[in-house]
Amino acid sequence: RGIGGGEFAGLMSVLGYGVSRDFAVFAVLPYADKRLSVNVGGADVTRSQAGFGDATFMGRYTAFEANATGHTFRIAPFLAVTAPTGDDRASDRLGRLPPMLQPGSGSWDWQGGAVASFQSLDWGGDVQIAYQRNGEASGFRAGAVSRLDLSVQRRLWPGMLGEGVPSFLYGGLEANLIHVAKDQVNGTDDPNSGGTTLFLTPTVQYVTRKWVLEAGIQIPVSQRLNGSALRNDYILTTGFRLNF
Repeated sequence: RGIGGGEFAGLMSVLGYGVSRDFAVFAVLPYADKRLSVNVGGADVTRSQAGFGDATFMGRYTAFEANATGHTFRIAPFLAVTAPTGDDRASDRLGRLPPMLQPGSGSWDWQGGAVASFQSLDWGGDVQIAYQRNGEASGFRAGAVSRLDLSVQRRLWPGMLGEGVPSFLYGGLEANLIHVAKDQVNGTDDPNSGGTTLFLTPTVQYVTRKWVLEAGIQIPVSQRLNGSALRNDYILTTGFRLNF
């Protein structure tokens, strides 16, 4: 059996609340439509599933802050837990769907890390390190994820700041280095899973007083994956944020 390819489209709903000046909490609920094309016995078969996934709850605390005229620097550690709220037993005419197509994982997962941010009137930069450990459900455990993210943003418009400017346009570039450990099935490593990928991501962001519109495309410049693990052609992301 050979894998032909897969498609993934998703919508991420995020609600954030500032408990205090330094502490914020977030709730994330994803919705995804996943499709996988495989070749079984010489015939092409497409398997798919759509639905709400696992909800994530995160807390972030600004542990260090240094402010000066025209710029600020902050360090904020974060901790998150993902609850098995999505369906992990979906099936089709061929039987139970593989874990990669399930809306939910069926496991409790946790993630921790820290973000360092610098922001001035003209440009900003961020560095993030994060680690995600996944639990086991129905004999399957997804590989742990370690990642390092770097980003730089530059104000493209307006060229000069003045009074009464209602909005801003930023351009940016991100580098995302992601290592995924091998999945485990009944305690045994899956040789066709996991690996290391480096993405470069050009981004654009339009910012107003009340809302933010942003988009980016992740381009894999290096993919060192194990066996026949699925490779990424590209990942297109868009986002809309509303302040209230």
